[in-house]
Amino acid sequence: MRDVQEHWEKVYGSKAPNQVSWFRPHLETSIRLIERATRGNLSYSIVDVGGGTSTLVDDLLARGYQSISVLDISLAALDLARNRLGQRAGSVQWIGADVTQAALPGASFDVWHDRAVFHFLTKPEERLAYVRNVALALKPGGHVIVSTFGPEGPTKCSGLDVVRYDADSLHGEFGPRFQLVESSKEIHETPFGTTQQFVYCLCTLESRKP
Repeated sequence: MRDVQEHWEKVYGSKAPNQVSWFRPHLETSIRLIERATRGNLSYSIVDVGGGTSTLVDDLLARGYQSISVLDISLAALDLARNRLGQRAGSVQWIGADVTQAALPGASFDVWHDRAVFHFLTKPEERLAYVRNVALALKPGGHVIVSTFGPEGPTKCSGLDVVRYDADSLHGEFGPRFQLVESSKEIHETPFGTTQQFVYCLCTLESRKP
């Protein structure tokens, strides 16, 4: 974990938030999927995994969501996001952790959102640990939204190898406990004028039997 954390601390310590390739002023697709998952219930608990300096938390607060957590391995990224939000940061739970190793409370989130973390998990054991944490932390019947580079996306990002997915292979990583509700593709334009293909999957976690 330490080498990975050092990598991301260096990234966020050396680049402005709008000068990383994944920056987008507003995550419109993510917001649409979160609104579909929450069905207008602003009390639903949402965790943004790998949220970093993303403006998703700003947009969720502006829409009135009351229970938001942001998890990231980079403490520098979380500090930048907190400073940007100012007083509003006090209404957000900030979690500095590696998502594959984090000790998350069980059945605590209604919606798990991840844009561009899962594709960095190149080892099968990392992906298994990630999925275990999703299944543990998500409430039965809860929703998971995961976005990765698509089949035509980059093979590297921020100097690191990634795994590309289509909707079927991404859903397949999560297994039969997760039902695929919707999938889509998006062409993201980076701050440098290049494009990246992303794939999104919205799934629900099966309700556990009593």
